[in-house]
Amino acid sequence: MKFRHFLMSTVATLIAAPAIAECPVATVSDPKGLESAYPQQMELAELQAAASCTLSFAQNPSIEELNAKIFGNADLPSVAERLPNEPLVVMPYDTIGQYGGAITGISKATESGTSDLLSVRHVNFVRYSDDLQTVVPNIAKAWGWNADKTVLTITLREGHKWSDGAPFTAEDVAFWYNDLLLNRDILEKTPDRWLFAGEPINVEAVDAVTVSMTFPVPTPGILNRFAVDYGQPFQPKHFLGQFMPKYNPDADKLAQQHGFANGAEAVDFYYGGSDWKDVPTPLLKDAEKAMQIGRAVLPTLESHIVVEETAEGRRLVANPYFHQVDTAGNQLPYINEIVESYVADKEVQNLKVMNGEVVWKQQAIFLEDFPLLKENEAKGNYTIQFAPTLGENIFFSFNRTHDDDVLREIFNDVRFNRAMSLAMNRAEINEIVYLGQGTPMQGVPAEPKTVSFISDEVLNKDIEYDLNAARALLSEMGLEDADGDGIVERPDGKPLVVRLVYSSQGVPVKMMELVRDYWTDAGVRVDLKEVTSDEYRASGNNNDLDLTTWKYDGNAGPTISQDTTVFVPPFGDFFNPGTGAKWATWKTTDGAEGIEPPADIKKLWDLSEQFIQVEFGSAESNEIGAEIVKIHTDNMLKIGTVGDIVAPFLWRNDLQNVQPIKSKTYDFYWTYPYRPSQWWLDQ
Repeated sequence: MKFRHFLMSTVATLIAAPAIAECPVATVSDPKGLESAYPQQMELAELQAAASCTLSFAQNPSIEELNAKIFGNADLPSVAERLPNEPLVVMPYDTIGQYGGAITGISKATESGTSDLLSVRHVNFVRYSDDLQTVVPNIAKAWGWNADKTVLTITLREGHKWSDGAPFTAEDVAFWYNDLLLNRDILEKTPDRWLFAGEPINVEAVDAVTVSMTFPVPTPGILNRFAVDYGQPFQPKHFLGQFMPKYNPDADKLAQQHGFANGAEAVDFYYGGSDWKDVPTPLLKDAEKAMQIGRAVLPTLESHIVVEETAEGRRLVANPYFHQVDTAGNQLPYINEIVESYVADKEVQNLKVMNGEVVWKQQAIFLEDFPLLKENEAKGNYTIQFAPTLGENIFFSFNRTHDDDVLREIFNDVRFNRAMSLAMNRAEINEIVYLGQGTPMQGVPAEPKTVSFISDEVLNKDIEYDLNAARALLSEMGLEDADGDGIVERPDGKPLVVRLVYSSQGVPVKMMELVRDYWTDAGVRVDLKEVTSDEYRASGNNNDLDLTTWKYDGNAGPTISQDTTVFVPPFGDFFNPGTGAKWATWKTTDGAEGIEPPADIKKLWDLSEQFIQVEFGSAESNEIGAEIVKIHTDNMLKIGTVGDIVAPFLWRNDLQNVQPIKSKTYDFYWTYPYRPSQWWLDQ
């Protein structure tokens, strides 16, 4: 009777207690009736509450093997212990993926053409959803502003860990800003883009998961920076801090034991003096020293971590502590490895694509290559498609602070720049380079598709091909062809020769050849030279180029709403130098060095500060933006060519959960909005 009573009681209890339901395996194509606060993803608690379920976790069956390749990592705890207490739940586009395989990609060199592959593994506090309009959580779980947009509070994920298993907390964010960006032992100067009205942010770790950022002026667009920017505002304090006397009294002694002069040199060995992620890793700088210290590269929060790097390329493996899972509870990423090869030659790059050796390629695939790549699509088992572009208008910007006094005077005369603009046959450029897909367009410092303060009149200024008008402007300047050789002479009697140095990473080669011929026809001899992007950038930032030429990245709305680098001298950054390097030096040295710019150029600094302190898209913002554009176009600081173009991107057909991208652009950080962590390879 006692046993029967016990059995009846147990059955009654089981009937009365609700079963723990399994969570619905939702995808974007079949969301199973689930609705979420943000597109295509949910917080764990949000999913479990919506579906009255408990999500259990599973791991990549190869994760132990992959972890063994991460030098310095210990044996792994269970997947539940590796994930944050609040992992981000990602809805795959079409299907739950299979683990394994490698994304193979190609770049030009270790710091050249790598950002599309960087974007595959990239993380930041937030990102743009693939609608390119909605900012959604990533590393951050939540955020909030005070009333006047001067204090941003960011909430992190409890229990989040670095790729070596160490806790990731708000202290790592404060460390990045206070101990790296503001530390004169690490950086000679805090980057201007991380100063606001010339003043630093106050970054404070309120508690383990709460970061407070207090800005000296209203900064409503800063969340856009975190959504699209390559810079990651967190660094591993537990590792880098051991080389800082502030945190370790024996920091310098420890560094010296490993062959460094001091702790600052050890930090630079790993951090590289920059938030840019494709600087040579310690494995390329000195692998033996890195192994001796016990950490090959810095711990990361990204989906993959570098485990090998040589002059030929990089290999990365899945981060065993990555913070995302799919709706079946599988830890992401699905794909085991990223294999990046350095291929400088464009023809070799195309050959590798056509041979089916490339899984994903977005950057530095030009329209001029499309017919060849399309013809070989079936052979290489890949798909190549067009996507709209932002910031792809190629510009030519003559050096307004040239070391040659004669050239500097010529280049600062707007008549010369107008002449060079009129001498370009943009209709022919559009047909030959862009297969007729673009629109001839003048250069402007804001992508017209993303702002409302640029008129058609501005975009059409001096873009009609008129060789006679170009020659007349040069003659009006006193630049005449006295000896009849077809090339005008400078005021000092020398032939006017311009060195057009370029990198095929940033510009189509055929366009450079066409422009050379156009300008030579106008009477200005052009010496053309292709170099690597590293060489190009070094020369441009050293004020050694006659003119710079690149695509107009960094000028879309989300970028200029929080970073006005493109508005002010040198009208670009290290990766995309513009003009007026010595104007910028004059500003940064309070006039002690460099060259004093004209009055209207000086106004750009104040206007730019005003621009980012008001709500982007407001009437006040548009009024300031229009004034900035007028100064740029009145001075013709950058001569544009063709805008509103489409550009190709491609993927191998075994890559799954790929969606057509809505824009091919650096300004949304290439692939970042399209969630590569849920890609998988059909093997």
